[in-house]
Amino acid sequence: MSIETVELDDPRDDEILVRLEATGICHTDLTLKAVWAYETPMVFGHEGAGIVEAVGRQVESIRVGDRVVLSYRSCRRCAQCASGHPTYCSEFAALNASGTRPDGSTTMHQASGDVQASFFGQSSFASHAIANQDNVVVVDDVDPSVAAPLGCGVQTGAGTVLNVLRPWERSSMAIFGGGAVGLSAVMAAAVSGATTIVVDPVESRRELARELGAAVVIDPKTIDPVEAIREVTGGGSDFALDTTAIPAVIRQGVDALGKQGVLAVVGVGDPDVTISITELISGGKSIRGVIEGNATPQTFVPRLLEMHRRGELPVEKLIRRYAFEDIATACADTTNGSTIKPVLVF
Repeated sequence: MSIETVELDDPRDDEILVRLEATGICHTDLTLKAVWAYETPMVFGHEGAGIVEAVGRQVESIRVGDRVVLSYRSCRRCAQCASGHPTYCSEFAALNASGTRPDGSTTMHQASGDVQASFFGQSSFASHAIANQDNVVVVDDVDPSVAAPLGCGVQTGAGTVLNVLRPWERSSMAIFGGGAVGLSAVMAAAVSGATTIVVDPVESRRELARELGAAVVIDPKTIDPVEAIREVTGGGSDFALDTTAIPAVIRQGVDALGKQGVLAVVGVGDPDVTISITELISGGKSIRGVIEGNATPQTFVPRLLEMHRRGELPVEKLIRRYAFEDIATACADTTNGSTIKPVLVF
């Protein structure tokens, strides 16, 4: 990462200019940064929160001065969007990970040429971002450093529990990985009344998981998590969530399920995972891929904020704030695991 000056376009008729106050750093930023195939520079960042400074003539629901959270883009026209599932939009990749607007133009430029941007319709590792009505959520007066992670990490973890798995009271859920996504899932599962088991090798994260509502925590370095989960649940968990994207851990998630259990996978990593089909069939088990918690940001982010106000989603316990100029340190702390959810503050 390097901090440089770029030229940002004025918003087009259907676009919104946002002055960023805070933006979270997500593992997706670092994962895609590591594999970015273009030689052109790229501005990442997709958990922005800030103030609207300008809107295009076609923008109706957003006003200058609104405090907003930025999330992912969707076309709102395809069959998946029309059926209420915008996370599986047919144009998701083009709108969120192409580095350009849908017409191929870029929102950012330097003297040497165009700069790839529009990451998740925002590229919020910057003082200002160009966004659209479909990925902007108007929120009340709230600490932007708390609101920013709701746009992706918290939405993914909590949404996977509340929108997809939907555990019931006294059901059991095993969560593999105690990062921001996993711990957001812990908080959501606690609200549902499920018994939650968290597997993570870092002691501080296991301790925080307990504080946030986990009934059992497991150190996979010292104990077989599959055997431990089966023992705690009396045969296997009703649900499991993998946030690690590590093939061996995903296999553990399947093996730790009880009869007709469901494993949700949300991480992007090694695409090749070996799973026993016999295990799936004989146990009636299933694996479900989930993007962004299967959430529509305009309705789900306000729900998360209401949970936060009630004390059910203490996101601030996951956050460490960094000055924007310290982005390199924040990225390093994300990679080495010393910080759960870094938030850059402008």
